[in-house]
Amino acid sequence: MKAQSLQSSQAEPARAAQSEAALPKPAVIDVQSASGKPPDMQQSSAQPAGLVESELALPSDESRFADVQTIFKIKFVAQDTVYLSGGTATGLTAGMNLTVKHSELDVTHNGTLAKASQAPVIAELQVISVASSSAVCAIKTKTADIEPGDLAFMDRATAEMLAEKHALSATRKYPQVVSFNDGDPMEEEAREEVPRPPLPEINRIRGRFGFDYSDIQSTGAVTSNSSQLGMVVRTDFSRIGGTYWDLSGYWRGRLNSTSNAEQPTLQDLINRTYHLNLTYSNPTSSWVAGFGRLYLPWATTLDTIDGGYVGRRAGKHVLLGLFAGSTPDPTSWDYNPNRRLGGIFLNLEGGSFDSLRMTSTSGVALSTLNWQVDRPFIFFENGLYFKRYLSIYDSTQADDPRPIAGLNAVGPGLSRNFFTLRFQPFERLSFDVNHNYFRDVPTFDTALIATGLLDKYLFQGLSTGARVEPIRHITFYASVGKSSRTGDTGGAWNEMYGVTLNQIPKTGLRLDVRTSTFDSSFGHGRYRSVSISRNLSDAFHLEMQVGQQFLTSQLTSQTESRFINASVDSNLGANYFIQGAYTVDRGGAFNYNQWTITFGYRFDNRTGAGR
Repeated sequence: MKAQSLQSSQAEPARAAQSEAALPKPAVIDVQSASGKPPDMQQSSAQPAGLVESELALPSDESRFADVQTIFKIKFVAQDTVYLSGGTATGLTAGMNLTVKHSELDVTHNGTLAKASQAPVIAELQVISVASSSAVCAIKTKTADIEPGDLAFMDRATAEMLAEKHALSATRKYPQVVSFNDGDPMEEEAREEVPRPPLPEINRIRGRFGFDYSDIQSTGAVTSNSSQLGMVVRTDFSRIGGTYWDLSGYWRGRLNSTSNAEQPTLQDLINRTYHLNLTYSNPTSSWVAGFGRLYLPWATTLDTIDGGYVGRRAGKHVLLGLFAGSTPDPTSWDYNPNRRLGGIFLNLEGGSFDSLRMTSTSGVALSTLNWQVDRPFIFFENGLYFKRYLSIYDSTQADDPRPIAGLNAVGPGLSRNFFTLRFQPFERLSFDVNHNYFRDVPTFDTALIATGLLDKYLFQGLSTGARVEPIRHITFYASVGKSSRTGDTGGAWNEMYGVTLNQIPKTGLRLDVRTSTFDSSFGHGRYRSVSISRNLSDAFHLEMQVGQQFLTSQLTSQTESRFINASVDSNLGANYFIQGAYTVDRGGAFNYNQWTITFGYRFDNRTGAGR
């Protein structure tokens, strides 16, 4: 039989059918929305004898059943089970009870009644298994054989429950003749009461924290042992509590120490370069803020600060703010743990990441040492970008440093400038031109030169570079330049060459090898480094770096140093992790071996386990 649907969303055809005296309790159905025909072209039929109205959900008397499928065709019969042409998509669930009739009823694809016979109820079914468009039912009782094409009827109580559910659904269907210019007020009211799942990034809380124990064995003429207790925290909290506050980053530090050595280890220095910050950025608010160990997003050449910033937007393209903090990062050009910065800034930006974009930041700030004025300065950062193809960036600072006793005053002037032009015609090929100028001698920690964290300061003057990936996962890069300083008889060459294998075949390892020769205002030297890493999903991470550096500089008496730094990180079950690290350093501030073990807890509120 061809399926047709039963709808009673319009009462007028039913009242017209009730005027026919020959039909007791007439049930005329409007199927305009299913068949596309107007009500006056539909047929009316009598309610079938033997079908008890109080038990079966015949949608001939209540329009609330119009959106609920209550009649299902039997497709197949197998001993004590039958298969229906309806499933979860039509509201069927396991455990539902249905009644069966021999019938010549025509049922539409929506399962509504169009023409009824006077056949009695012949069986009762119970749904035992449901798919999206079919269901399997067990035969509880029967008075006659069930045949394919017979109809199963949903009972009234179940139909009323589904009708109520549909009434509150945001997907409720309306007759085609009904329209709203400003939205349906009843539907909008229902939407306010229906809970909806939050966006994936809202209140996403994941991360890990742990405690570590470290043992340091110094070697050489005088040997000693020392230990440290520390803590590690990694967070990725987005839209905390449904707000626009985010907490993200990584922090690792000491809780206490019994070390006899005053010099920081290589691990101590690297740990100070990580960021952990709480930020606020609401697209519907004019305010922005950030606190913790972070960059000022609109003036990254100010280096890392332990502090914060607050800003307010004036329209879409203007931001005015202030910032303050100390300088804990040993890779900063003017690093000093007793230095503090504070100032105001103005940022202008416009354009689109999909085409041309520009940004410009200017500001006035004050730098202090031990709370004494060191240098007031102004700073400018400007960038112009066109898609991925072209980027132009310039950063400038000018200051008036405090005179040093016994030395001539420097006076106000340009203290530093960095310019870079990058052209990337293809995804795997890029070229750049750089110019670096620094008036003052830096105070960064020279022990980090071979780690690669100080590469941006090693070259002074003009240099050019290129990066090319001729074969997938294999990248070659180089930078060559010539610098000259006051008093030099000739220029000095700066060179850096390297290759990266992002994935070594059959191992999954990532390998980076580089060598660099430099001659700068703080000294001259060279370094070589090799780093290896591997990730096995999120459950296991391996990393090792080997470096050697030669340096002649007034900043340090150590001319040659070598190090090995390795770490292994692995998950333990669903909620824990363990990490081990080992460092060997020779020729630095002191010779030592250091090992660290970390155990901690990881979490993710969306999965019940860490990642």
